[in-house]
Amino acid sequence: MINNRRFPAEWEKQRGILLCFPDNGKDWPGKYHTIQWAFVELIKKIALYETVYLIVANASLKQKVSAMLERADVDTGKVTYIIQKTNRSWMRDAGPIIVESDNGKPEAVNFNFNGWAKYKNYHLDKQVPAVVSETLGIPLSVASYKGNPVVLEGGAIDVNGKGSLLAAEECLLHPDIQVRNPGFTKADYEAVFKEYLGVTNVIWLGNGIQGDDTHGHIDDLCRFVNADTIVTVVEPDKKDANYKPLEDNLKRLKLAKLENGKSPNIVELPMPQKLIFENIRIPASYANFLIINGAVLVPVFNDPNDRIALNILAGCFPDREIIGISAIDLIWGFGTLHCLSQQIYQD
Repeated sequence: MINNRRFPAEWEKQRGILLCFPDNGKDWPGKYHTIQWAFVELIKKIALYETVYLIVANASLKQKVSAMLERADVDTGKVTYIIQKTNRSWMRDAGPIIVESDNGKPEAVNFNFNGWAKYKNYHLDKQVPAVVSETLGIPLSVASYKGNPVVLEGGAIDVNGKGSLLAAEECLLHPDIQVRNPGFTKADYEAVFKEYLGVTNVIWLGNGIQGDDTHGHIDDLCRFVNADTIVTVVEPDKKDANYKPLEDNLKRLKLAKLENGKSPNIVELPMPQKLIFENIRIPASYANFLIINGAVLVPVFNDPNDRIALNILAGCFPDREIIGISAIDLIWGFGTLHCLSQQIYQD
């Protein structure tokens, strides 16, 4: 049975943003102290516009975080705490995807997070969707297909709210590396997208950027900024490993069609210069921005292209404030603003 669900676009009205304050900083070895204050700054900016639903591991951490927020002059009246221990803080992937159900009300969908088919310690994260849906007071559905659970991270998809979705073949269809759903074809994924997200048109990109721990998440590559416009990252340096895959993605987008049969408007977004830490290439990308009520939070990297990226996104969102958030430390965890958050649709 096909349900009449719809995954609203990120720029639609939000009830709040789901975040998870890091408990031990294992995703940021050597930088945990700095990361805590980076989270405080992110919470502060979101709280200027809407509610932050903040997962904390226990009452002790809640007390610590509350004191930090007070020190930073955060509007704590905009912070709702959820006590739940987790393995990590990447709520885009472990958290539920909030959709509009067939009665027009919010519904949480649990897409069976499995540690990106890479890490074994994810069982605490698997509990997040149920806890969040209970806190929000909305029903929870568990995604399945042909009787089997479906694994899908929120960072692997992006939608325009009208029926079109962006996804990367590397992430969802690679036969050997981080296989979320063994044997799945494009047709299988498209059937799942239709049932749980109301998607009728899928635009398939190719490969992701270098250093991406998720093996091709779309939110480091390209994003809808309105119903018919897509921003996509490009790399002009032909010697850079990102040049060919990003050029291929650009070509695919230029040939793509939206759900209404029209060609999307394509806006090119630069990549920051290659970022290396401890001899590891880190997947820094301006495409990992977060759209909230009244603003767009953009990761910046102390890079000359920061200004260019902010100006391009300002042109894409003329009615929203564009706010750069330093992500030079956050990216050591292989993700930034969008990866850490999940928007909660408001009916």
